[in-house]
Amino acid sequence: MGATNRVFAGQLAGLAVFGPDGERIGRVRDVVAGLRADRLPPRVLGVVVELATRRRIFVPMLRVTSIEANAVTLSTGSVNLRHFHQRPNEVLVVGQLLDAHVTVEASGANAVVDDIGMEPTRTRDWVLGRVALRERTGRFGRRGPVRIVKWEDVRGPGVVELEAQPQGAQQLLTTFEGMRAADVAAVLRSLPVKRRYEVADALDDERLADVIEELGDVDQKDLLAHLDDERAADILEAMDPDDAADLLAELSEMDKNRLLELMEPEESEPVKRLLEYSAESAGGLMTPEPIVLTPDATIAEALARVRNPDLTPALASLVFVTRPPSATPTGRYLGCVHIQRLLREPPSDLVAGVLDTELAKLPPTASLGEVTRYFAAYNLVCAPVVDETEHLLGAVTVDDVLDHLLPEGWRENGLWEATTDA
Repeated sequence: MGATNRVFAGQLAGLAVFGPDGERIGRVRDVVAGLRADRLPPRVLGVVVELATRRRIFVPMLRVTSIEANAVTLSTGSVNLRHFHQRPNEVLVVGQLLDAHVTVEASGANAVVDDIGMEPTRTRDWVLGRVALRERTGRFGRRGPVRIVKWEDVRGPGVVELEAQPQGAQQLLTTFEGMRAADVAAVLRSLPVKRRYEVADALDDERLADVIEELGDVDQKDLLAHLDDERAADILEAMDPDDAADLLAELSEMDKNRLLELMEPEESEPVKRLLEYSAESAGGLMTPEPIVLTPDATIAEALARVRNPDLTPALASLVFVTRPPSATPTGRYLGCVHIQRLLREPPSDLVAGVLDTELAKLPPTASLGEVTRYFAAYNLVCAPVVDETEHLLGAVTVDDVLDHLLPEGWRENGLWEATTDA
């Protein structure tokens, strides 16, 4: 082990993990420790490493040879690829101990855990030796400055307390900063149910909506059921309409209709239109919010629209041109402009002069197989969905097609096939 005297778990989360020859293995997502019944510092058992495939594995602490400011190095590049599963009396230091409530032994003051310090022992073991905490002060329970005390100097938390006591999530949310929604979703799946709900309650609506879109059907329904109806409706409004429609389609008719009634009409209408189509059709797969311009728009306007950072790369690859109105279902569909063409033309020219009018259009009733063959035939990542009266209804993107082609439960199993553990 490298000459490291103390490492704080919150700072360890997210560090790159390398093998002895410099090969990248993944990233640290959490630290696993075994809580004790006595007051002695808990032993650190290992780290949870997320591979590039999003699979989370357990690496014993004895395999860790060094911890630097920007990386963790293992003694071997050969690791057990079995999914990490938390055992009884094990605790996720980042996921469960941060924001936990403790009592300072000397003063009896209540405090909140800000971070946990890991320290090596003479036997090459690591223990949770220090606690960075903020005491609650004043009438309104404001948190004081951070101070570091020994593990033995605080009471709690034990496994029972972690499972029973309400807990904030501010420090845990700090570790999520800069993480993609799909990675945050993977963290949520690894947390105990109680902690998962606390994190969901602490996330703002936009962030939670992005995270829910990356969860599997079962986890989506579970989190939505945990939320009160008003907030559940707000989350559905913040989701992409096609994702919201997919989630609502999994609910009972009563629950689906109740939530649709609570949504704002301008947010629920596109979702209701999507629910009219089969989930396995172009109409059910499409998003009703592609980039749509009228023919008098300039190339510069089109480029400004595709620069929107909230758009996926697939959705930004095509600009659709229609007669007014430009909200779906639009006026008569005229054609599309590929982003490569936009980059080659003078910004002052009109999009009407560079239209691709030959590209085939998908009807909303096209099956998943037909949509898949369309993308393969035309080498596209986005396609127009147009009805029999030539109105643009939306666009299908390749990511939605792949989502329906992959085996059920692929999100829970990472990017590996579900048969990997067999």
